[in-house]
Amino acid sequence: MPTYITLMNLTDQGIRDIKNAPQRVAEAVKVLEAMGGKLIGFYTVMGQYDYVGIAEAPSDEVAMAFLLGLGSAGNVRTTTLKAFTMEQFAEVVKKLP
Repeated sequence: MPTYITLMNLTDQGIRDIKNAPQRVAEAVKVLEAMGGKLIGFYTVMGQYDYVGIAEAPSDEVAMAFLLGLGSAGNVRTTTLKAFTMEQFAEVVKKLP
């Protein structure tokens, strides 16, 4: 399955309701799993971002639907990176002219 790294920032709404954040994360994981995805790791971080999530999804379309739903709840804004393994990277490089 494709891997995605999502960088998240809390919105004003999200920080006001921070005490319920662990429950919201657990609920989001259930939604992701129901869509056929899998959470690999989730971290609260210090610095430019508030959270970093690493997940797998069956397709870009499923990942996008999940992230749109996550954003529409209004607690976080996301920036998502599609990740490639070293093996996938090597295969891409082999295709270079």
